[in-house]
Amino acid sequence: MRTTKTYTIDNSSEFKRKLLQWAQQFDEILWLDSNSHFGKYSSYDAVLAVDAFTAVKTDYYSCFDKLKEYQEQTKDWIFGYLSYDLKNEMEKLVSENQDNLEFPDLYFFQPKKIFLIKKNVLEIQYLRMIDDEIEEDIRSIDKFPSVIQVSNEDSSCGKIKIRLRITKDVYKEKVQQMLTHIHRGDIYEANFCQEFFAENSCMAPLKTYDHLNQISKPPFAAFFRMNQQYLLSASPERYLRREGNKIISQPIKGTAKRSAIIEDDKKLVAALEQDPKERSENVMIVDLVRNDLSRTAIKGSINVEELCKVYTFEQVHQMISTVVSEIDPKTSPIDVIKTTFPMGSMTGAPKISAMQIIENLEESKRGLYSGAVGYFTPKGDFDFNVVIRSILYNEAKRYISYTVGGAITAKSDPDKEYEECLIKAKAMREVLEGL
Repeated sequence: MRTTKTYTIDNSSEFKRKLLQWAQQFDEILWLDSNSHFGKYSSYDAVLAVDAFTAVKTDYYSCFDKLKEYQEQTKDWIFGYLSYDLKNEMEKLVSENQDNLEFPDLYFFQPKKIFLIKKNVLEIQYLRMIDDEIEEDIRSIDKFPSVIQVSNEDSSCGKIKIRLRITKDVYKEKVQQMLTHIHRGDIYEANFCQEFFAENSCMAPLKTYDHLNQISKPPFAAFFRMNQQYLLSASPERYLRREGNKIISQPIKGTAKRSAIIEDDKKLVAALEQDPKERSENVMIVDLVRNDLSRTAIKGSINVEELCKVYTFEQVHQMISTVVSEIDPKTSPIDVIKTTFPMGSMTGAPKISAMQIIENLEESKRGLYSGAVGYFTPKGDFDFNVVIRSILYNEAKRYISYTVGGAITAKSDPDKEYEECLIKAKAMREVLEGL
């Protein structure tokens, strides 16, 4: 079905920038970049899929059945996303908040052209009907500059002015309402989010992504385009991965700012490691993940490989746990996702109650934010990030948005929660407003 060719590349960083610029000619693009975070569970340094041969696009109604049918019929690589609002398919939930981005709830495509980069090796997989284009495309990619350029059309965009969907005072009031639910015993924890946005604005998507990626260098970066809708993601978090019969989840809960002074930065790491509130947040979500994985896991196979380990990124320190399970080989990859989605780190515990309360208190429809972007292989393995630290852009509507949030628990202080949101928003705001 596909023709595969391999090449040696001299400078992978330079090649990646050329490749991304070449990809902009297509209406369907998904670029995934690990930024040289070579962890235990890693297949490629970067992946590019472009030019849809087939696709599935749907709202949440029967979405997982449609995705399963598409995945099983295609038996090929498929790339795309799951929006947060697929929750409405599994439970009696709704998404009635304001939506100015208007992304479909689910979208996957079978690309004609795939590029897989691992260190200095480039693997190209083209559908056989167009494999005569491989050598021509390689020559074309090489002609692009190693620095990402802004097109004449994009250069005409003026200054972007970011607005708040809710004020700080309203945010604090809503956190207090969340705390009332917690103290009443409705939930133990919930992820509460707020949107920052710009109307009647435009930007250069690729240049903006490149800037965001350079200052963040996350392990699950993504550039996605579907016609005039874009996702520019600097996500540090994996949602779910399948390797054969093994399922891997790596939830993040716990955030601390960075310091330019080495000794102070070390103190911030130590404080995060020992912070009882942050650890309790993380442990609650680990328990939720274990419960979700148990719905498809072979009995006794769930294991917590790492608990509350602090990892350092360019902008923040993060507390990450790793939970794994084993599944029966006959288990559909779609069923594993369906029984764990949306991810616990972006919902709360108990999950359904948390999602109901979130919907009532938040002002914006989450959509692709706090959903997942990634791919399925022909064998049914998969890897998906969590869509956080991300900019979303509807070019046709001239609407730019980013959303940030945090876990609210019984020990939460509204002022500190708001400060954590601003820490998480710092990179996106800097990129968009040029601070």
